[in-house]
Amino acid sequence: MKNLVILGSTGSIGVNALKIVEERPDRFNVIGLAAKSNMDRLIGQIEKFRPEIVSMADPAKARELKGLVKTKVVSGVEGTIECASHPDADMALSAMVGAAGLAPTLAAVKAGKDVALANKETLVTAGELVMREARAAKVKIIPVDSEHSAIFQALRGEKLRNVRTLILTASSGPFIHMPAEQMRKVTVEQALNHPNWSMGKKITIDSATMMNKGLEVIEARWLFNIQPEKIKVVVHPQSVIHSMVEFCDSSVIAQMGLPDMRAPIAFALNYPSRLSIDLPSLDLPGIGSLTFAEPDHDKFPALSTAYEALATGGSAPAVLNAANEAAVEAFLDRKIAFTTICEVVDRTLQACDVTPVRSLADALRADKWARKKSRELIGAIGKRERPDRGLGVSV
Repeated sequence: MKNLVILGSTGSIGVNALKIVEERPDRFNVIGLAAKSNMDRLIGQIEKFRPEIVSMADPAKARELKGLVKTKVVSGVEGTIECASHPDADMALSAMVGAAGLAPTLAAVKAGKDVALANKETLVTAGELVMREARAAKVKIIPVDSEHSAIFQALRGEKLRNVRTLILTASSGPFIHMPAEQMRKVTVEQALNHPNWSMGKKITIDSATMMNKGLEVIEARWLFNIQPEKIKVVVHPQSVIHSMVEFCDSSVIAQMGLPDMRAPIAFALNYPSRLSIDLPSLDLPGIGSLTFAEPDHDKFPALSTAYEALATGGSAPAVLNAANEAAVEAFLDRKIAFTTICEVVDRTLQACDVTPVRSLADALRADKWARKKSRELIGAIGKRERPDRGLGVSV
């Protein structure tokens, strides 16, 4: 029996993880749950899984929740950290959205908990620090992202020195065939309409800009301890091959599967053994063909920007991530155009003074500065972008 803490329990990954727990009560027990603001969903999870502790990011909602449940309720960053490092937990599933997942994930690592990592921003913001702490604590970090799970599985039993290239596949989201000149008028509704995956809003927008793939490149660099020049991205619209590893003898091992996050979640939660779950088999004859292409860096500049931030190092990836989070939020709030997301990120990076990230405080300082700077840029840019020009409005 493995005792789990689910950080981000009311989001897409958390909900799917709890479906697996519900299917296999012989394998998993829920010790703690942490959520942002969805109190109704969290109450249902508390009633079903009976955790020892729950955390809500919003202190006001946490106070309200205390009057509705008997479970211990904590709040804020400190509460999420307490939940993540619960002494009875064996593993923390890190599935919070954005850089907010860094502090509790690092706390889980320092407390000696294995981590099933779905929060890519943790390694984007402070990858070297987190992996160093994981080695010191002798804990496992098992990736949940489908791409990194695919690479992790392809590398089992292999020596890293024999790896020539890690190949991350990208669907390119809903705009792979849209002419570049039309991208500026993309609406929120269009950007949220991913053709293959069902995900939360933020990651869906990141997929549409291809920033998600850029963040995954940075995550892969630290997760697999491999140099950036050995990490490549290939567009694969069908999302059947989740990623590949090319070895020194030119052999390529690909991990394939349905575009369903339950498979990589189950693999991470039950690692090192595979877990039988109720998913249909992959129907290759029904799929018919698989296609591949080089990414269009002109149409999707976020990918190049992420590579540049990784090459710069230090606090640059943390700044990249924070600026992107602020810009995506502004786009979802219809304050800026779709293509302005990448403009905000690029201009924030150009304005930053890169500093080393040796501690959590260093990472959080860079994150705070980048959010402030990007919001200033969003305010200035927003004055020139009016809704009557079609900004984020359905047509």
